[in-house]
Amino acid sequence: MSHRDGIATGFGRGVLAGAAALALVIGSGVYGAALAQDAAAPAAKKDAPAAKDAPKDAKAAPAGKQSAWVKLCEKAPLVKKDKDGKEEKEEKDICLTHHERLDGNSGMVLVSAAIRQVEGNEHDHLMVMVPLGMAIPPGIKAAVYTKEQWEKASKNEKVDDKDLKPIDLKFSLCHASGCTAETEATKEIVEQMKTGGGIMVLAMNAQAQPIGFPVPLDGFADAFAGKPVDNAEYKKARGQLMAQIRQRQQEAYEKFKAEKMKELPPQPGAADAAAAAAKKDAPAAKK
Repeated sequence: MSHRDGIATGFGRGVLAGAAALALVIGSGVYGAALAQDAAAPAAKKDAPAAKDAPKDAKAAPAGKQSAWVKLCEKAPLVKKDKDGKEEKEEKDICLTHHERLDGNSGMVLVSAAIRQVEGNEHDHLMVMVPLGMAIPPGIKAAVYTKEQWEKASKNEKVDDKDLKPIDLKFSLCHASGCTAETEATKEIVEQMKTGGGIMVLAMNAQAQPIGFPVPLDGFADAFAGKPVDNAEYKKARGQLMAQIRQRQQEAYEKFKAEKMKELPPQPGAADAAAAAAKKDAPAAKK
């Protein structure tokens, strides 16, 4: 069995969690230098391998840059029922320690992953978001690679299947940015992430082909244990990033339009009109 096939098979069911107040945040941006951009989307490749191109991409950020993992927290209203069955509202802190990789040309989220913590809840949850177009019933398969395994994968060397501990996630939410799958983040999973090199995520597309999505774990441990970032600064950084991407898109469109205009045949009468305009301006030039 190949390395890719070993992870791709056996898609299972995860645990569906409530408290989705911050669920959309997992696909909503980056913080300062924490953005992880791709000029091209490896996840969109027809035969994107689980361990071939992606870890190289994950190591693309120069050393010394801020980690692409960031912790975001906010208070969110939650509704629960009391012993009499009546609904009562309360506010609780909800935190996401998350990472996402964006397509630098379109701003599309290629993949994002997060650990969600809800105040008062005994269990945390692992959430992974992939682009729309994946097959929903199979869910998502993920495996945390050690640093040694991640290094091997980045060199396209074989990683022994028996050393991997696959994680099954079930899709729980779809929106315009993609679909999120989740499962309980056990202490074992969190500890693996703290010391690991990366997470290899596999989803099945509509053609039943496994598509690989790499998530590097550099900086996860510090972000998870550290204090949350300032939400206002986070939103500001995201706005600046999206403005840059929109400008890049506009420049690309203008270049494309100019090239297409050059390819158009001359319009009938265009040469005569240009000559007439030049003759009209000639007397004025003599004066």
